[in-house]
Amino acid sequence: MEAMTIRQRIEETENTITRICKESGRDRSEVTLIAVSKTKPVSMLEEAYAAGSRDFGENKVQELTEKYEILPKDIRWHMIGHLQRNKVKYLIGKVFLIHSVDSLRLAQEISKESVKKNVTTSILVEVNVAGEQSKFGLFTENEVIELVTQVAALPGIAVKGLMTIAPYVENAENNRQYFRALKQLSVDIMRKNIDNVSMDVLSMGMTGDYEVAVSEGATYVRVGTGIFGERDYTVSV
Repeated sequence: MEAMTIRQRIEETENTITRICKESGRDRSEVTLIAVSKTKPVSMLEEAYAAGSRDFGENKVQELTEKYEILPKDIRWHMIGHLQRNKVKYLIGKVFLIHSVDSLRLAQEISKESVKKNVTTSILVEVNVAGEQSKFGLFTENEVIELVTQVAALPGIAVKGLMTIAPYVENAENNRQYFRALKQLSVDIMRKNIDNVSMDVLSMGMTGDYEVAVSEGATYVRVGTGIFGERDYTVSV
């Protein structure tokens, strides 16, 4: 059987999102598919772009900035990997949304560089909903609320919502509890009416479990393998 093209995979994923939205009573416009293009060559991103993708997710700052210089400027770049403070300056002004803010010190660095460049950087606070030791992100509701409140007071930053990386599971249903918990946390934070905080964005769900995530309120799903195929760590930009 012939392998599906990137265009076909994108169409299939978009159609699945549409179906889940319909089944869940959600407006299709609420959910955006991020093509996770980490380790993928520019030629593959160009294929996805030609198929209509405008939101791309990268894990490494260097890879994002290199692709940013080459590819069309209407692309919305999402930083979805762990971000080190010393790399922040390279991202600001180029990135549409940073999904992985997990400390006040990181947020302060984003604020400093954003003020320097006279831009407002949109961020999500990363929540380790499942409490996995191997992952970044905040563990408890109180930690999240405290960080959101502190970050919201910084200049040059807009808090747009929350992100989580759910555990790798064979059965996607096993992650429903985590997606539901993140959605509930966003509702709880919204009720606090913190200045400069909106909880419109929930970044959750990947290739294996995005359908469950959409049914539980995801607004961004991050799909890599489902669009580009298995990752090849030997390929450079």
